[in-house]
Amino acid sequence: MFMDRFLANRRDVHLTSEERALLEGTITEVRTFEPRATIVDAGTEITTSTFLLEGVMSRYIDDRKGLRQLVSIHVSGEFVDLHAYPMRELDHAIGTLTAATVAIVPHSALREILAPRPELTRKLWFSTLVDAAMHRAWLFRVGRLDAVGRVAHFLCEMNARLHAVGLSNGRRFVLALTQADIAEICGLTTVHTNRVFRQLRESGLCQMRASLVDIEDPAALTKRGNFSPDYLYLAACETINEERPNE
Repeated sequence: MFMDRFLANRRDVHLTSEERALLEGTITEVRTFEPRATIVDAGTEITTSTFLLEGVMSRYIDDRKGLRQLVSIHVSGEFVDLHAYPMRELDHAIGTLTAATVAIVPHSALREILAPRPELTRKLWFSTLVDAAMHRAWLFRVGRLDAVGRVAHFLCEMNARLHAVGLSNGRRFVLALTQADIAEICGLTTVHTNRVFRQLRESGLCQMRASLVDIEDPAALTKRGNFSPDYLYLAACETINEERPNE
């Protein structure tokens, strides 16, 4: 139920029905947040982790002037801060980008179910290691690719992650982020990002209308973004190379 999307379609990792039930049993509360809400401030001692049920959330760091820098994006079916379990205090804040529904998991409950279950511990560890892999891909995207390549790479990644949890058909998905959000994610200005989307549209690669992303040429978008889904450890890598389904 709550954990149906957790680690869905990941390579060599499958939660048993018993493990899924154990994880769901640790949930003490389900909460709904408005868009742009801060859930955890940086430097705050925390005793729970947040599992995202619906919506889009981020990890971010504010500079001394209070200006935000996004450092991670999370979608439905992902723990936003599972790494808080061993760390207890985070060096970044956690907040919503869209309206979001989350499940709250106390660390004391995690400790109780994980202590006698090394295999379940390994699977949660796998989840945090995928997070780390996405951070490395984020650095590659911003540090090596040009503006069009950055946006193309980001859209390919989001498509792959959403497809894994059943929220993309492989070519079309809802992404309720603003162009300002995407600009920040890709290290660009909003004006430059607007030009990038125009280029992608005019090249027949991809369109974004309001919150709907439509990938018109998956292979070309993948090539333009220098994207490989290997770092996501998906069970199958055909995510954005499918034929368009009949409408």
